[in-house]
Amino acid sequence: MRFGDMLARIAETGRALIGAEEPKALIEQARTILGSEGEVSGTARARAFLDAYRALGEKARLDFLREASTGLGAEAATLGAAVEKYLASRSDTDARALHIAAEPRSQELIRRLNRAPGAMPDLVAMREDLLRHLRDEPALAALDEDFRHLFASWFNRGFLELRRIDWNTPAAILEKIIEYEAVHEIHDWSDLRRRVAAPDRQLYAFFHPALPGEPLIFVEVALTAEIPTAIGPILAAGRETLEPSRARTAVFYSISNCQEGLRGVSFGNFLIKQVVEELSAAFPSLETFVTLSPVPGLRAWAGRQGIEAPAPDALGPLAARYLVEAKRPSGGPVDPVARFHLGNGARLERINLGADTSGRGEAQGWGVMVNYLYDLRDIEKNHEAFAESGEVAHSAAVRRLVKQAGQAGGARA
Repeated sequence: MRFGDMLARIAETGRALIGAEEPKALIEQARTILGSEGEVSGTARARAFLDAYRALGEKARLDFLREASTGLGAEAATLGAAVEKYLASRSDTDARALHIAAEPRSQELIRRLNRAPGAMPDLVAMREDLLRHLRDEPALAALDEDFRHLFASWFNRGFLELRRIDWNTPAAILEKIIEYEAVHEIHDWSDLRRRVAAPDRQLYAFFHPALPGEPLIFVEVALTAEIPTAIGPILAAGRETLEPSRARTAVFYSISNCQEGLRGVSFGNFLIKQVVEELSAAFPSLETFVTLSPVPGLRAWAGRQGIEAPAPDALGPLAARYLVEAKRPSGGPVDPVARFHLGNGARLERINLGADTSGRGEAQGWGVMVNYLYDLRDIEKNHEAFAESGEVAHSAAVRRLVKQAGQAGGARA
């Protein structure tokens, strides 16, 4: 029998055993996969398993995820024996054996499923299912941790490929750029062309070989003469194109994560740093690297402080206090965009009022946008200060606004 025929027969048998609407049967097949020693049979069963999971309805998928999260933990007997052996010896060898014994079987299941041909899109989609229910199903957190742990390894920087997206990029990928843009909507193909084909516009994305044709994250860049104070001129259809050799500033004005199932796997810090290197090499005239970023949590945070409509002269100080002083209970700034850029070593450089007059901009933060400055001389220092003590690097101009907020008796976080 030919290898391909044998693989197909094993897969067909696996699908028949599982059934299309039986999460319990799927768990049993998972245990079979975990006990399988044969490379060919294990691969075929993994492919059949993933096909069967995809055929389940939403409720059945949730039932399976619950069972996998709570019923496929570490083997108690094996773990207990490893603990006793380590406590008796305290040796590094037995410590490693204990670590292996403590690994949940659900984690090994994901690892074995990934052996199936084309498995990665299915696994990313499975985690997306899990994340959709995680808030209401805390018991799923254990399985989510397995995914996070493995995805962090499988999607590390060494496997990522940076590509520039331009008007010659395949249409299928350009369509995904339109679909995944999460900050400033791309309205049509003409809008997309202005962002990727103009000489003073750049777009870069990370790809992974296990997800061909699927961008993981992308950043849109405008080459400008100076640091911008509003998004309108950058996106304007009739704007005047700048000759790239005259550009002094590279503006990261939109960063979009594309795969919900990879939430929590960090790509952005690598992306920005590599794009800075690419731009520096391609355009030697560039001197400044900044963002033009939204402040998505400002209005909601102010509402929790009892502030519904700040006066125009109070909005800048309010935004400064929010970005510099408002902290989560677990630490770090409340604002997610601030956490991202400050964690990458950027400095909060400037607060721009009336910078985003779109409905979304007004709803999130009364039209406020900010510039985070990536000064290559200070990135490492800023990153370490933020990581160690939560220090928010910010300019003298922002510092003055924070002081004004304090003098005015503004609400504290």
